[in-house]
Amino acid sequence: MTILKESKTIFTLALPLIIGQIGQMLLGLVDSVMVAKLGVTELAALTLANNLFYVPFVFGIGIMTCVSICTSTAKGAGDAAEARSVCRNGAYLSLLVGTVFFLIAWLGNAWIERIGQDPVVANRSREFFVIISASLIPGLVGISLKNHVDALDRMWTAFTISMATVLLNIFLNWLLIYGNMGAPAMGLEGAGYATLISRIVLVIAMLVWFSMDKNLAEWTPYRWLTRIDTEKIKSLLKLGFPAGLQTLTEVGAFVMSGIMLGWVSKEALAAQQIALVCASIAFMIPLGISIALTIRVGEKVGQKLTSNIRTTYLSGWILTAIFSTLTAITFLLYGGQMAEQFIDHAPVVISYATSFLVVAGIFQIVDGQQVASIGMLRGLQDTSTPAIIGFFSYWIIGIPFGYWLAFHTSIGGVGIWWGLALGLTVASVLLAVRLWYFKVR
Repeated sequence: MTILKESKTIFTLALPLIIGQIGQMLLGLVDSVMVAKLGVTELAALTLANNLFYVPFVFGIGIMTCVSICTSTAKGAGDAAEARSVCRNGAYLSLLVGTVFFLIAWLGNAWIERIGQDPVVANRSREFFVIISASLIPGLVGISLKNHVDALDRMWTAFTISMATVLLNIFLNWLLIYGNMGAPAMGLEGAGYATLISRIVLVIAMLVWFSMDKNLAEWTPYRWLTRIDTEKIKSLLKLGFPAGLQTLTEVGAFVMSGIMLGWVSKEALAAQQIALVCASIAFMIPLGISIALTIRVGEKVGQKLTSNIRTTYLSGWILTAIFSTLTAITFLLYGGQMAEQFIDHAPVVISYATSFLVVAGIFQIVDGQQVASIGMLRGLQDTSTPAIIGFFSYWIIGIPFGYWLAFHTSIGGVGIWWGLALGLTVASVLLAVRLWYFKVR
């Protein structure tokens, strides 16, 4: 009954986070479906640009988990002044990180054609890549602000704002991709501008909410434009940077898989986008649970109530396994039908995507378990060791194994996804062992 009660507490925290994460991923689904109507080349260009974009974006998201960690601990300790400092300096940090990553992406844009991709696809992706890279800045600021209020158990208002911007993005896609209601028909680039505008609106809406909600007044900055606390920035980076590296190792492995599939064919690369969108939407359930686990464990650390911490571990693993099993069954039974919804008259793309989704169904459970363990380790402020485990699992084992299967056996492109499955399995086991035997301070 203790595990059942803890599981209910975790799920109550996780529900708005799960819905919000799925909503954000629906943007990728909508972009893929709308751009796919323009043709295989456009979809492949979207995939290539998104693969490259998600490297700095996911790295930044990982870095900004430091806000969730520190705010939840401050809330558990009842330290509102610390929470305000975390929020303000976290926003400054996200602004800095987003700007640096945008500049790197802008300068690196000229090198897209030199990574072995189809020249037509690479050239078509360049302008879109610059536009969505600009959205790194408001995107990471918005994530920092949302992480803060999520850690304060104010998920539902943040969820409402996020969903409103999702609907705005869909509407702007409809306007700018196809040129409806007199807007210019911008095609692929229209999807990029829709994303950029929506992320700017989200930041503005969050700041307006902070200024108007009296219940948040004690926990959010009284003034934003004050002197930057460099020591606080350093302490946030000390937690966030390795967390970002850990996230980067996993997502970077999926990005590398997309690059390798581009070596196979543009059809395989287009199929990667379809499979990744489906798998990523399913992954939002364990990811939402993981974020809730970070908050739950962080609060227990702040309250110094860690004597029964393993009950939380077990509850988190069990809850995640239940949902991951359901999505695994869905992919295994309906992967082909799901792939057919994205694109017409492209049997090779659909065949590849169906094969990828079968593998995704198989690795759903271990993927869920590893992200749940990561969330709890972050709540314990352990971020460095998971980064090392991630690098070893994905880049020393997973990627080389996938490359060997794809290019040195008869399996072909699907072998790259089998390599990802092996890497996720190794990471799941090692992270669970690390969590179970971690000495809580």
